[in-house]
Amino acid sequence: MDEHDQLARQFEQHRGQLRAVAYRMLGSLAEAEDAVQEAWLRLSRSDVSDVGNLAGWLTTVVSRVCLDMLRSRKSRREDSLDTFVPDPIITREDGAPSPEEEAVQADAVGLAMLVVLETLAPAERLAFVLHDLFAVSFDEIAAIVDKSPAATRQLASRARRRVQGAPAGDGDPGRQREIVEAFMAASRGGDFEALLSLLDPDVVLRADAGAATAEFAGPAISKLVRGARAVVEQALMFSRMAPYTEHALINGMPGAITVVNGRLMGVMSLTITNGKITELNILADLNRLEHLPLAA
Repeated sequence: MDEHDQLARQFEQHRGQLRAVAYRMLGSLAEAEDAVQEAWLRLSRSDVSDVGNLAGWLTTVVSRVCLDMLRSRKSRREDSLDTFVPDPIITREDGAPSPEEEAVQADAVGLAMLVVLETLAPAERLAFVLHDLFAVSFDEIAAIVDKSPAATRQLASRARRRVQGAPAGDGDPGRQREIVEAFMAASRGGDFEALLSLLDPDVVLRADAGAATAEFAGPAISKLVRGARAVVEQALMFSRMAPYTEHALINGMPGAITVVNGRLMGVMSLTITNGKITELNILADLNRLEHLPLAA
């Protein structure tokens, strides 16, 4: 085996971890894959014979690539940030998950957290993700964001306060599955009172339909709706999609997807807190949905 092949094999050993870092940084599966590929290109062009910790070196490279990507796209998303839903990781429930899918489920970060991360400044997001989710030291992060360790600690602290203020969810898959089933049944039947009983009074519905819409794209336009009664009025509009809706795991927790003639048309993720739905995030942007992997 020559040096290049050996380097490629070492890189593949770290690919899953690098993809996990990039996905949390970017909230986009395609962009995360691009960031990981860029890390490989930089590795293949670099002399790393003196690098004692290749995993740490690669994490730093991916983090810098992600930081550049976050900074370049920030201005493009400011207008639509209220309704933007990051890419979900979907696993269908009609078959046993593969070991790779089980690993994704076990390691998944909730879609609600990714929504909050989208609101952070790029350096804040990087500091929080690397330190709080991947235990990277502030000294290492400081070198990436070009700040002192103390300033980097402050970045993570500000981000942490934002994340802790968001609905966290109970984390009980069994209970969440029951509530998802009840929500779907009430939506099919147009049962206003049943839907209302499932929702927290301050529930938030975020629907991201992107720039384009279609007959089966779910909500007609992207929207942010607050309050149980207002959300129920929107949910009843989705009842026409009931024949096409099925259970799925969304970032490792029970949710629902809409599939029409084999085509993914919508993804719904719910956050359950104290037995009530506190947040619904719906992605119905067909341009993005057609590029999402749908594991069977």
